[in-house]
Amino acid sequence: MATIVLTAVGSIFGPIGAAIGALAGQAIDAQIFRPAGRQGPRLSDLRVQTSSFGTQVPRLYGRMRVAGTVIWATDLMESADRSGGGKGQPDVTTYSYSASFAVALSSRPIRGVARIWADGNLLRGEAGDFKSGIGAFRLHDGGSDQPVDPLIAADRGWGVAPAHRGVAYAVFEGLQLADFGNRVPSLTFELIADEAEVPVSAILGSLIGDGAAMFEGGAEPMLGGYAASGDGAAEAVQPLIDGYGLVLRADADVLTLTAGVECGVMLQGDGDLGSARGQRLAGREVERRSVESVPRRLSVRHYDPDRDYQAGAQSAERQGAGLEEGIVDLPATLSASAARQRAADLLRRRMLGRRTVSVARGWEALALRPGDVVALDGHIGGWRIETLEWEGMAVRLGLAGVPGQGVTVPGGADGGSGVRQSDRPVGPTHLALVEVPQLFDSPVSAPQVLIAASGEHRGWRGAAILMQEEADSHTALGSVRRPAVMGETLSALPPGPSGLFDMRSSVEVRLWDGDAVLAPVSDAALIGGANLCLIGEELVQFGHVSQSGPRSYRLSRFLRGRRGSEHLMAGHAAGETMLMLDADRVLPLDAGRSVAGRSVRIVAQGTGDATPVEAVRTVDGRAMLPLSPVHLRCVADGSGARIVRWVRRSRLGWSWLDGADAPLGEETEAYGVEIRAGSDLLRSGVVSTPEWTYPADAIVADLALSGGHPLTLSVRQYGTFGAGPAAGLVLSL
Repeated sequence: MATIVLTAVGSIFGPIGAAIGALAGQAIDAQIFRPAGRQGPRLSDLRVQTSSFGTQVPRLYGRMRVAGTVIWATDLMESADRSGGGKGQPDVTTYSYSASFAVALSSRPIRGVARIWADGNLLRGEAGDFKSGIGAFRLHDGGSDQPVDPLIAADRGWGVAPAHRGVAYAVFEGLQLADFGNRVPSLTFELIADEAEVPVSAILGSLIGDGAAMFEGGAEPMLGGYAASGDGAAEAVQPLIDGYGLVLRADADVLTLTAGVECGVMLQGDGDLGSARGQRLAGREVERRSVESVPRRLSVRHYDPDRDYQAGAQSAERQGAGLEEGIVDLPATLSASAARQRAADLLRRRMLGRRTVSVARGWEALALRPGDVVALDGHIGGWRIETLEWEGMAVRLGLAGVPGQGVTVPGGADGGSGVRQSDRPVGPTHLALVEVPQLFDSPVSAPQVLIAASGEHRGWRGAAILMQEEADSHTALGSVRRPAVMGETLSALPPGPSGLFDMRSSVEVRLWDGDAVLAPVSDAALIGGANLCLIGEELVQFGHVSQSGPRSYRLSRFLRGRRGSEHLMAGHAAGETMLMLDADRVLPLDAGRSVAGRSVRIVAQGTGDATPVEAVRTVDGRAMLPLSPVHLRCVADGSGARIVRWVRRSRLGWSWLDGADAPLGEETEAYGVEIRAGSDLLRSGVVSTPEWTYPADAIVADLALSGGHPLTLSVRQYGTFGAGPAAGLVLSL
């Protein structure tokens, strides 16, 4: 007895479970569809980066997110940065690490790479900008003529390094590992393997090598992305067959995919047919399996483009008895709604597939093909030909019920809300090099120089800071990881009082960092030191804040000239630097460096900087100098002379809690006194107490030399490291 069997795909492809037709004498090339071996990877395998020998690299179509396989790597590269070691300071050595490696992505050429994630955080944005430091990044698209990567060749040797032609892979050169706990992170890549959606027949044609595949019968499924893997084309195409309930059969030299839902021939009648041996064949046999044989719930697992191509699952449920749940892995890019529709269609197909009918027909049935859908009188719906047996002098058809045109699932589907990191551009670095007065009541022996950096965009991730020692010599100072709250003034801050609240002045500022905010504080908080900032060179505090635009604020209710900077209140202009002095957001210049009186050049290099950013300033050592005296007053002594008195201030006694004189803070007490007429110096002297007598005859002589200009007096304190700023008054004589 010759038999024409509609073979289950499991006998040729592996356990796919849908039907493939093959008439007598027709066979599919065994080199293409080999016997089943190990199964292809599940969805979770595409999310876990591997480096095992023999790991399969999938063939990717459309747009997908995969982890890939590490195919080459160097040892971690260690860099040591030494800082400190100045007067009374220990030296500190900081170690940083980087790595170079290559990751295979697809065994089919790709068009490019969009985003890259490292340990789930965005490493490379859609625009190609890296969020962490990297020396270089190169993508090999998997072409048949791609060259050997130069870094791999330098490590392995030009004569033995493979070009990995036909495999798309990425090379990371000098990826900085500080953001990943000084280890190589787990990476996932968003690939673009094709420009548009890919039809399932194109995927099958690509897998069998000659493109000889077509789709017939209804609308062809179009996939946003697909990952094909497994032992041969059978396992690679298996998820498509399962996920869409397709029929795959060989027609001459072409493989045909069909949805198998449109009815063709009507099979009528149940008459018994005679065989060559006088036996009678039953005309029709009907069987229906129990509902428990179908899962109560069927889930389709897929990649959700609305959740950055992470794995998702959508389910459909049926009514009735049974507790079993089924899962179909479909390694394709589908929206949540499309995946839910897939689950509903597959569950409906399984429910109808419980009905099977065996019918006997004459020789005319040989014109039918396995996989054809026919109508059967007396039964509703369509019936797919599963088996075709030549039995005796008749043909027996094995039929299984199939759904007609699919029923659309009402409403949309919710894919869930995963943690999604914004793809913010890194942008250039803004760098500030500032010098501040002594900020605390403790002795200092070095200038107080601070380095601050921030980004123009919200994605800024920090910058490495170096100090130029000579023309071509730089010393690493560390890195700024958190952006400083800084920006520029949009208006000029006018002068104001230094001993009272400045209630009249205001200034508008624009911040660089879009995530930074400025907040108002109470007067008590101001007195306690809140909202301390530099505007230009003046140290101020502000109590009132009102937002005037995106990133822009208007500041008012000031305490001015803080820490002895009142002499810097004049000369403000729009475009000055505004910097909040938050200790955890600025990098102090090493106190052991001898920079007083020198020009200091600082260089910053962030991941978004095409060229290094520089800042230069000459350091005057203001934190080490005495403060200007206060409360100057000039009184007559009754003999024509004048007595000038003042109150000194100390860098060690800002609080003045006991009302007594503050500590001197210098090795000796000394003051320089000058009398000027305009810019002409008429008289000077040095005293060791906060008092100076202007003799009567000296007054007469100086008035005669003044040329009609008023006489001005200035007093400055001399300290261990130099003279401080002067306080002055116009003499009324």
